[in-house]
Amino acid sequence: MARIAVIGAGTGAMAAAARLAVAGNKVTVYERSASYGGSVGRHEHEGFVFDTGPGLLHLPAVQRDLFVKTGKESLEQCVTLTQVDPAGRHLFADGTAVSLPNASRAGVASALDAALGAGAGERWTGFLERARDAWDRSRRPLLEEPLRADHQVLGRDPYPALKQRRLLRTRQAATVAEIGAWELADARLAALLDGYALSYGLDPRTAPASAALLPYMEQTFGSWYVLGGMRELARAVYERCVARRVEFVFGAEVVRVVEKDGRAAGVELTGGEVAEADRVVLGVRPHAGLVPGGQVRGADDVPVRAGSVPGRFVVLLSLRGAREADAVHRTVVHSADGAAEQEAVFGGRVAAHPTVTVLRPDDPATRPDEAHEAVTLTATVAPQGPVDWTDPAVRQRFADALVERAGAAVPGLRERILHTEIRTPAETEAETGAEGGAVPPPALAGAQGAYLHPGNLTRLPGLYLAGGWSHPGGGLAHAGMSGTLVAGLVVEGDGFRGSR
Repeated sequence: MARIAVIGAGTGAMAAAARLAVAGNKVTVYERSASYGGSVGRHEHEGFVFDTGPGLLHLPAVQRDLFVKTGKESLEQCVTLTQVDPAGRHLFADGTAVSLPNASRAGVASALDAALGAGAGERWTGFLERARDAWDRSRRPLLEEPLRADHQVLGRDPYPALKQRRLLRTRQAATVAEIGAWELADARLAALLDGYALSYGLDPRTAPASAALLPYMEQTFGSWYVLGGMRELARAVYERCVARRVEFVFGAEVVRVVEKDGRAAGVELTGGEVAEADRVVLGVRPHAGLVPGGQVRGADDVPVRAGSVPGRFVVLLSLRGAREADAVHRTVVHSADGAAEQEAVFGGRVAAHPTVTVLRPDDPATRPDEAHEAVTLTATVAPQGPVDWTDPAVRQRFADALVERAGAAVPGLRERILHTEIRTPAETEAETGAEGGAVPPPALAGAQGAYLHPGNLTRLPGLYLAGGWSHPGGGLAHAGMSGTLVAGLVVEGDGFRGSR
């Protein structure tokens, strides 16, 4: 029985902990905050309940596999999953609106044709077919296997872009923005694709064409909501860990991974206490001094992604008045000036015309009674640092801008507000320890490997990486996959190549 110390209680780290405990290891999780879940948080106010992190689940097969492999009760026996239909409503700058059905390729094409004009559905369907090819080419090495030693092969973009005649020469789209301009050939379809990238913290102007995998996964495998809020999923994973005898120590901040005889040998907590371990799983974003030798890299030599990574600005609204019977769970109000928004978000400024995602779950657990409603507004923003999100005036102005734009999705919104709670990258940084309140994006192939994350093995023997800041990156599904890969590497050894 090996002693394993896990740093952080995010969903990816807990997935690793549960799997490692089932394999017969003694697992202890050290979490700096008072609770589990990492970014999958919850806020409650006078009977209103809000998710403060992800609002929907995509690719639920990852969580289903975790529960199958770690106990008798399935995921659906531990939480109630419901498909969100329509998957989302999109409001574009020209006033056009379209509702896209959940996990129905033909339905999406029909809806786009009806709303945007004949041919729009065909162009989007053609794009998704090419995205499927990219999925088939990269799924295993990008998502289901530890990062290969020859990860340079993932530097090539798997998206089979159409050849275009541009400026007297043949070119192919290399970025999300170029797909929108050259292949989709409709400003609204381009905004739809840009919105997927932006929601994951990716700049459409530079994100590789392989980011086409993101809308492909959502529209193929569907969008799911957990009744009671997404925090219920984190609770279920935590309870599975406890059932497998994983020990949790909350309020325990790890300041250093202990090295002995050239390998990870435990963790040091604030106050100097050292907890010895045979292996250490790092489930948080590495920072200076935490890992021996400074900046952590995977054994594959991929560093933690440097630079300014965006965060999320969230407004939680307690509303008087019942939710309309035909209200949509998710509405995306697209920016009136997408180029300016991208320039602001990735240039360290506050966007004047943000894209706003409006979540209105039809869930009695989120409201005190049927005469009220809980609504969440979210926008991708520059992190804390480039923007001072602790400034009350900055916070309030941007919150007001989100409410104003969300009024297009929620009738009479401003007049219905009883209470407002604002959460910014500053709160994310304080609660999770993520520098700048950054939210890790998923790993992508292409762009010479610039969008990869460090592999789950590190240069220090006995130290492994799990969670959104490691391969295969951020998001509930990707973080869960990282936990699977870490458990496989620990149990089966460095030669583990993923489940088949």
